[in-house]
Amino acid sequence: MNHTTCLALAVSLGVAQQAAASGFIDDSKANLDLRNFYYNQDTRNTKAASDKEWGQAFMFNYQSGFTQGPVGLGLDLQALYGLRLDASGRAGKAGEDTTPGSVFPLSDGKAANDFSKVGATGKVRLSQTQLKVGTLLPKMPVLMSEDGRLLPQTFRGYQVDSKDLKDVNLVAGKIEQVLDRNSSNSQGMSIGGANDPVKGAFSHQFYYGGVDYTVSKPLQVQYYYASLENFYQQHFVGLVHNWQLPVGQLKTDLRYFYSTADGKNARASGRGEGYVSSGYYGAGVNSGKVDNRLWSALFTYALSGHAVSLGYQKTTGASDFPHINQGQGRSLYLITNAQSLKFINAGEQATVGSYAYDFTGLGIPGLRSSVTYLHGSNIRAARGDNREWERDVRVDYVIPTGTFKGLGLTWRSAVLRGNDTADKDETRLIVSYSIPLM
Repeated sequence: MNHTTCLALAVSLGVAQQAAASGFIDDSKANLDLRNFYYNQDTRNTKAASDKEWGQAFMFNYQSGFTQGPVGLGLDLQALYGLRLDASGRAGKAGEDTTPGSVFPLSDGKAANDFSKVGATGKVRLSQTQLKVGTLLPKMPVLMSEDGRLLPQTFRGYQVDSKDLKDVNLVAGKIEQVLDRNSSNSQGMSIGGANDPVKGAFSHQFYYGGVDYTVSKPLQVQYYYASLENFYQQHFVGLVHNWQLPVGQLKTDLRYFYSTADGKNARASGRGEGYVSSGYYGAGVNSGKVDNRLWSALFTYALSGHAVSLGYQKTTGASDFPHINQGQGRSLYLITNAQSLKFINAGEQATVGSYAYDFTGLGIPGLRSSVTYLHGSNIRAARGDNREWERDVRVDYVIPTGTFKGLGLTWRSAVLRGNDTADKDETRLIVSYSIPLM
């Protein structure tokens, strides 16, 4: 049992001793979230089989309040269960395929009939500062929990958040394990280039800290630092400004990441052990070493339900953009965080354009749609610069009233092409509903 789990149990024991205290129960919330998820990915230019998977998720989430007194104690519980309804694209014979599907893990070479994971998070609150120990779902520039499949990706560690200073949010923590979206098992963390499940290199030490400062109502600035031991160190600076124009609103979103090697990745001997990054290095002696700068700018103009966005992102350095990546899907705090591709290769320059519309103005509340096009070029490769593009279309509808109020329907479609990647067409259909239990 690792020390993070021990800490979570210790906090839970303290909570149990005071569970009857007012506030712990009175402020509690519990929901059962239902998600029906269909996934179809058709690979067009290779012999790879299409990936077709369909499942039903049941996600129980309980969040307690805090016990009374100067130091409040609380406890959050999570139980996630995914049931396979079909996996015709992942039904190979045992031994033929060792790669998990996009939705379900493998069991004897086939998509598992079901899988589950549970989590507990102990909480301690003092004034406006809160410590959480156990299961975490981080949403920060340097680490984003991924929730694009049947069950969400979760992490285990501890985190401190503080809002004691006016207009300032401070956060710091450590992650020790990750449970991927299609797995019941916890594991260490890795990056692209080193994330092979059998021969790869992994770390159980991801440290982070950051500050969000609201300079004024329309302006927020951010700084974050993160380090995945023996892989990389990363600095992030961001700025978001909302400008109310005489007609409409203009949002400016600027982001910059600076990433360098850490520990074994910084040494040739360590890279020889597998602590390497993906990228293009030619015949350089620093092959596999983290070396990346990434900056982006996104401008969004919104008016009467319409929103048009234009953006540009560029990476420099020999390595791809480093981030926690087990090879089973990830979500990144980037303007190029598309449905399938991420546009983060060494040297890549990407342009982004999107249009979104909220149909409330036409008398259809709950209906939203968007279309996004991304194009990447100048990707450094042995045979010359490569390129890739992706087109995403999304439609969401949440029934606003009546018997089925809150029922959500989502259709997501992606088409991706490239001269050094598999051409794919992808469709996702999602039906979701949340049942409040308390």
